[in-house]
Amino acid sequence: MLGFWDYTVILTYVSLATSVTGIFCAISMHLRWAIFCLAVSGLCDMFDGKIARTKKNRTEDEKNFGIQIDSLCDVVCFGVLPVIICYRFGMNRIYGMALLIFYGLAGVVRLGYFNVMEAKRQVDTQDARKYYQGLPITSMAIALPVLVVVSPLFPTRQAFVIALHVLVAVVGTLFIADFKLRKPSTKELFLLVGVVALSVAVLVLVGRSWWNYFRSLNR
Repeated sequence: MLGFWDYTVILTYVSLATSVTGIFCAISMHLRWAIFCLAVSGLCDMFDGKIARTKKNRTEDEKNFGIQIDSLCDVVCFGVLPVIICYRFGMNRIYGMALLIFYGLAGVVRLGYFNVMEAKRQVDTQDARKYYQGLPITSMAIALPVLVVVSPLFPTRQAFVIALHVLVAVVGTLFIADFKLRKPSTKELFLLVGVVALSVAVLVLVGRSWWNYFRSLNR
């Protein structure tokens, strides 16, 4: 059987399966569950690298496969899924679709560039990366769920949709902006996990009330 199937990539596969499920949910307008799937994929992505590095005897093929499969899955999880969610949330005008195309392109460019630079870096050192170059594409798994959770604070649906356009434009630009961003420490990572987990909990526990309120903004 082609590929590698050990525990070092299992979270990456789980993340992809969850995101494909989220795509089905978004297409059928079960948007709160689509957001839930996006957040879960983000949680998986936060820890897949740490789990992979626990295997000390990985071959070069396994390391290179890990780099490639992680980015390929990220295209679906944090590129395609957010685009479909945002489109279904109301970014369906020509300018909204143009922003979503830009977001998708920026995400793919970022991941392709990361693959090239990470492969070169791992030839020089086995140390863990300390900085991101540009905003990680996984960031949308935090930003979008948080925006959706606070959507009841917007006075109208249109105000939320405008905020959604701004979010997509800013995040997409930061994907390809040339700046260094320090990787979060363990404590900071757990804080981010807490933010995502809280967003997921809100969607699960009060999701129906939230969704009914969101729909009422259209009336």
